[in-house]
Amino acid sequence: MSREKLPVSEITSALIGLPGWSYAGGKLRREFKFEDFVHAWGFMSSCALVAESMNHHPDWSNVWNRVTVELMTHDAGGVTENDIELARRMSQLHGK
Repeated sequence: MSREKLPVSEITSALIGLPGWSYAGGKLRREFKFEDFVHAWGFMSSCALVAESMNHHPDWSNVWNRVTVELMTHDAGGVTENDIELARRMSQLHGK
């Protein structure tokens, strides 16, 4: 998978298939909400395994039932295909 920065037009096009995700400040962003802290933490644990298998790690935070994710490839200086794929896989794990 390419680690080259994508043009905004490709990112915008990819967002059509990624409900809940937005693009701002050079990053993909989404807030996931859960029933409680345990479910939010479980989601993060599942995502961590996927991210590690891709060798591509998110910038994220957790506050009780919310997980906020920002994706960009630092080496490329912006969003790459890896970010799009990780966003897709995180959405699948969330089920929405």
